[in-house]
Amino acid sequence: MVTNATSLSSSGVSDWLIQRFSAVILAVYTFVVLGAFIIKPDMDYNTWSTLFNSNPMRLFSLITIFALCGHAWIGLWTITTDYLNVHHVGGLATFSRLTVQALCALITVTYLFWGIQIFWGS
Repeated sequence: MVTNATSLSSSGVSDWLIQRFSAVILAVYTFVVLGAFIIKPDMDYNTWSTLFNSNPMRLFSLITIFALCGHAWIGLWTITTDYLNVHHVGGLATFSRLTVQALCALITVTYLFWGIQIFWGS
């Protein structure tokens, strides 16, 4: 039996809802960015910079980064708990599930802080 020690929430239903809600946020963000290109197809750097330096777009981008990280973590946690088996090669265990999940968590948190720095840095 797999425990929920490393899942985002305490139940599968909550994880499912977070996954679907974050997917909606990601889709809306994609349509907003695509809409910006449709409205102004000859967008230059200054227009792009003005769009992403506005506080509403920065806030929306921040929410989207959190949604992306939550979405990715739940997906990676599900894949590693459902499909990753620990195999022994020559008496030594290859990557364990916990090792892979820790590596995924480290990468996800790194991308989260990197995204925050991109949108809110100087």
